[in-house]
Amino acid sequence: MPANPIAFDVFSELQRADRGDPIRERQVYFDAIEQAVLADSLGYGCWWTVEHHGATEFSYSSVPELMLVVLARATQRIRLGHSGVLAPFSINHPIRVAERAAFTDVVSEGRLDLGLARSGGTEWDAFGVDPDRSRAELREALTVIPKMWTEDRFRWKSDLLAIPERSVLPKPVQTPHPPLWQTCTSPESFRMAGELGVGVLATTLFTPLESLRALFAEYAAGRASGAAPVGAAVNEQRAVFTFLHCAETRDQAIASRAAESALWFLNAAPRVFQVPRSLWIDAIRGDLQSNDPRASRSVDAETVTGEIDLDDPVPVIRLLNRQLVGETIDPVEAFEVLEPVESVVIGDVDACREKVAGYAATGVDRLMCLMSFGHLAQEDVLSSLRIVGETLIPEFREAEVA
Repeated sequence: MPANPIAFDVFSELQRADRGDPIRERQVYFDAIEQAVLADSLGYGCWWTVEHHGATEFSYSSVPELMLVVLARATQRIRLGHSGVLAPFSINHPIRVAERAAFTDVVSEGRLDLGLARSGGTEWDAFGVDPDRSRAELREALTVIPKMWTEDRFRWKSDLLAIPERSVLPKPVQTPHPPLWQTCTSPESFRMAGELGVGVLATTLFTPLESLRALFAEYAAGRASGAAPVGAAVNEQRAVFTFLHCAETRDQAIASRAAESALWFLNAAPRVFQVPRSLWIDAIRGDLQSNDPRASRSVDAETVTGEIDLDDPVPVIRLLNRQLVGETIDPVEAFEVLEPVESVVIGDVDACREKVAGYAATGVDRLMCLMSFGHLAQEDVLSSLRIVGETLIPEFREAEVA
């Protein structure tokens, strides 16, 4: 029996690695609806979606609010999480965020969780975001949105934002308001989430669990700082993003090529958003991300790629580099290289159980499971959803009762 409880959520990028066929690209939405309906029936806690613009095959989630409304009408119980409304004001004005989120809460009959993120790279370029204002605008958005929800007449004036008195409608169903979250990658962002009294959405990838513990310590320090929370209801949950593909057997996990798809994801993200690949590579080595907002600016193609060492001493980085230069990766090799990586959950039920227990031991409350990624086939995604829902979810839920 697992020692610590943990909730299983689904994290969806609306991703399809293969481009070029518009019909196949459109199918990603219908596949996601099928996945969400199944997750709803199996006891998953929340369906998290993202917001990305111009992300090509990496993410077709450019209208996440519409997708969540569709899922609200297709499901009955599962919560609906927006894990990253892009908070810079030139992308999403806080009034619009509050209105759309409250509408989603209404049509889902009170199932919304709202998270905000700073964004970066090409999305900042597209909307003219000032990197030096991005963190302050994120903090301000998290401050004013719950006030819009809970005050009949709302007014705001600051150096960043001026809103004359008005009613912001509709109001959400949940009282005093839906849970608030912040997407976090750097120590400063974890501390800020703690200070604001909002949940933390840790978007660390391939990161050693010891680094995750250090980030959670920053979050705890923020909570202990004595800062006033932004909302009427404090959310102290810690959620973490992870790849998860669970198969009946180890051989089936290898045959799914989930390991190669996880590598593809990590190589694709810097290229799509034109940010330094070194941010991800350094995280694999255990180095925490820079607090400087300018580290998330877009850069030229040469800087995105950076140094490629095909003999890197770290096996995962070595394999990522080989894939990046176009080498064919053997599925068995890819699986065996990722097998000891504690933060990548790919394997049979026993292997996945052990890695989830490792996450639970760090103090994670919710596991945001990316289950449809890269080149994974829909039938493999649905199978993994079923296996986790029928085996791991009951086990880790029973740990809470025990």
